[in-house]
Amino acid sequence: MGKLALLIAAVGVWTGVAPASSAPAPEPITYVQAGRLLADPGTGRVETRKTLVIRGGRVVEIRDGYTSASGGTVVDLHDSFVLPGLIDSHVHILDEIGPSDVLEQVTKTSADWAIDGAYFAARTLAAGFTTVADLGDDSDGILALRDGINAGRIPGPRILAAGFVGSHGGHGDVFGYRPDVMNRLSSPWLCDGADDCRRAVRMAVRRGVDLIKIASTGGVMSDTTSGVGQQMTDEELVAIVQTAHSLGRRVTCHAHGVDGINAALRAGVDSIEHGAYLDEESIRLFKQHDAYLVPTLLGGDTITREAQRPDTWLPPVIREKALQVGPLMIAMADRARKGGVKFAFGTDSEVSPHGQNAREFALLVKAGFTPLDAIRTATVWGADHNRLSDQIGSLAPGKMADIIAVKGDPLKDVTELERVTFVMKSGRVFRP
Repeated sequence: MGKLALLIAAVGVWTGVAPASSAPAPEPITYVQAGRLLADPGTGRVETRKTLVIRGGRVVEIRDGYTSASGGTVVDLHDSFVLPGLIDSHVHILDEIGPSDVLEQVTKTSADWAIDGAYFAARTLAAGFTTVADLGDDSDGILALRDGINAGRIPGPRILAAGFVGSHGGHGDVFGYRPDVMNRLSSPWLCDGADDCRRAVRMAVRRGVDLIKIASTGGVMSDTTSGVGQQMTDEELVAIVQTAHSLGRRVTCHAHGVDGINAALRAGVDSIEHGAYLDEESIRLFKQHDAYLVPTLLGGDTITREAQRPDTWLPPVIREKALQVGPLMIAMADRARKGGVKFAFGTDSEVSPHGQNAREFALLVKAGFTPLDAIRTATVWGADHNRLSDQIGSLAPGKMADIIAVKGDPLKDVTELERVTFVMKSGRVFRP
């Protein structure tokens, strides 16, 4: 071998890059042998004794019986109920609220938030949630975490990261600090007026967000007495939706008060988060605009329980709103379900602890959903809501190998999903 060839070979060894003449190594194959399999929650059909063949992070085949081949890795789930990885369409994965929140806003850096987020992301993935939509966090922190997970350097669910475009003085702004501190902490994506809101959307998209989150109404967790009614103008809402859609981004909207819910739906938002005070007109608008509702029942339940504690850490203003809004959520979801509104699963985890996301399923059943429909909100319906139906939400050849398993039957007891025993994401086992 000549000196040049030796040098090329040596560089290949040092960098991990094989010489050009080397044939690529064949991709390893994994055989997931499922005792019971709900491959497509859309059909609701449970099959027995199936083998999912996994290569390159995707399902390439679903075979009858338990099969494998020499050289492949076998995952034995003969005693388990297997289904697609779950989707939580509303989390804030960099934080969990608590009495230290006010201080942490001025002591933590973006790097601190990202490190915390890596910890919470691992807990979320271990609970069976292989995809989440993060709807408002420190932008540098969440985008770094998203990209680190995508690169395979950090264990966690794939993240759709939102840019939060809100109004000055509204939900999403900062309250309770000195004016100079509030100015420092405020997001660059806050806006006033239609033109300024177009600017904010464009800046968020330029930063690299996957979708736009807005707040048409006040919020329970904002430490201000401005209530939960409409806070963004109709003109601002239309400008945001038009701009985001023109840039290929969907818009999801935090909304509690019925005026803000209906204004956002008329403006063309793709989904409503929470929806506490929705009415019959809201239901008509949901269906007219083919919009989704993400009810976040677990967030409502958690904050209500905290507000009811005599020694709660919640500030008085937030406690009062929590006691008014939280108890409405189950009945709201039941009304919307009966009205034919489309649902996607979302927990508002941060208000509730990360890794306990599956507690939302029991609350959906309490709101009148069958266990199968509750599962659909976190699989096929959640995938459609997030525009990822060609990738996730069901198990079929060509789709991502996002697979979870439980020991019992979640179609009989949906709380089985709170006890996930196996997690695979993109063909990689994270919880054996």
